[in-house]
Amino acid sequence: MLDRAARLRQLTEVDQDVIRRAQDQQFARWLEQITATGGCAHPIHLTGATTVRDTHSGEILHHYDTIAEPGERLLVRCRNRRATVCRPCSRLHAGDTFHLVRAGLVGGKNVPADVRQHPRLFVTLTAPGFGPVHHITEGEERCGPRRGAGRCEHGRAVGCSARHTDLDPLVGQPLCPDCYDYPGHVLWHAHTGELWARFTRTVRRTLASATGIAQSRFPDHARLSFAKVAEYQKRAAIHVHAVVRLDGPAGPHDAPPPWATADALTTAVHTAAGTVTVHTPYSPATGEHALRWGAQLDTRPLRAFGDRNGLADDAVAAYVAKYVTKGAADTAAGTDYRLTCAEDIETAAVSPHLRSLMRACWRLGGLPEFAPLRLWAWAHTLGYRGHILTKSRAYSTTYATLRAERADHERTAAGGELPDDSGTVTDAHWRYIGSGHTPGAALMAAGIAEDLARNREIASVELEEPGRWGNERSTT
Repeated sequence: MLDRAARLRQLTEVDQDVIRRAQDQQFARWLEQITATGGCAHPIHLTGATTVRDTHSGEILHHYDTIAEPGERLLVRCRNRRATVCRPCSRLHAGDTFHLVRAGLVGGKNVPADVRQHPRLFVTLTAPGFGPVHHITEGEERCGPRRGAGRCEHGRAVGCSARHTDLDPLVGQPLCPDCYDYPGHVLWHAHTGELWARFTRTVRRTLASATGIAQSRFPDHARLSFAKVAEYQKRAAIHVHAVVRLDGPAGPHDAPPPWATADALTTAVHTAAGTVTVHTPYSPATGEHALRWGAQLDTRPLRAFGDRNGLADDAVAAYVAKYVTKGAADTAAGTDYRLTCAEDIETAAVSPHLRSLMRACWRLGGLPEFAPLRLWAWAHTLGYRGHILTKSRAYSTTYATLRAERADHERTAAGGELPDDSGTVTDAHWRYIGSGHTPGAALMAAGIAEDLARNREIASVELEEPGRWGNERSTT
């Protein structure tokens, strides 16, 4: 028989940490904190205090201090949107995104239901070509036979007669890396935000010209609202998917003018996508690039009341919500962390194509004419500097509002009262002291996250099919 000391030596670091954690006198309170974060994989550790006083009398109405908490710290969610980084927080982010996008389509969250009758499109804008790449084939289709086309100036075949599935690592990779326009690809990413801004301005101007009103007077007649998501394709180029809506001048609460139709909006979108151009600063190393949207453009009307044509509102909202939680491991989006030096590029776990794009970011980022683009800081996203999801102010609600509503709901569900800010003053002092879990804590947090996810799944099915789980239990 092994003695206690020998058995402890055989335990792994995780086992020892779990035992040490479970034997702590404040283990129950620690579990409460982990459960409150939803089993967050990388919680933020804060220390500090909050005091609420009556403005007139100075009486302390409420006081909280982390000195009584386990480790004298409070754990809060990391709120990372990427499922590869923190699945519990990404699930919340996906839910918030779904409601944010859906509210702008069907109403809710202070958006009237009549907004569903406004002209609405689901628009996909693509990146231009920077060089031929391997692509997914279907059936007997081949990547690009091009028999007799010969070889490029670098001695590589300019065609590919193979068939590729979506799991083929060649998909998205250039046929000839030396022919591929890596500077143009990176600069296009860096200017995608400006391209989108010019695109929306041109849509408004096109609509104004088509209806005979002065372009400067367009806001007096209508408002263009949108929510857009950026998606990396296999070739590591951004595509933009956007819900575009026409409202009256007061936004979603105002009916659009009679001339504001889905057909008119579609025409304006096609015109703007084909005409907007952004010119990069001239550089002795790259020359000047005229950046445009790609030739592929898709515009689809969204389904209104009783209309069987077009895309379903919930399907569009679910698509956007699902995409924003993807991390770099799920897409050709570079890495989930910033690169601090050129050596980080060589050690990054990415394809040769992505590595070449990162090198292009680093090379161009060192040129003075491209300094405002901050390409070194955004080399991990291949030069793209925008958020994954952005929206116009009047489209719908905000993430901050949704999170505040959820916090209020959780507080009232737990039996607490919503604070009355009138007549009170809050004095708060908080400091960041760390993040993440110890090995044992990470294991227990993952278990709590799985239990919470399972409970949500059961509750969801029970709402749709009352009694299902009870019947299943009775048969086992």
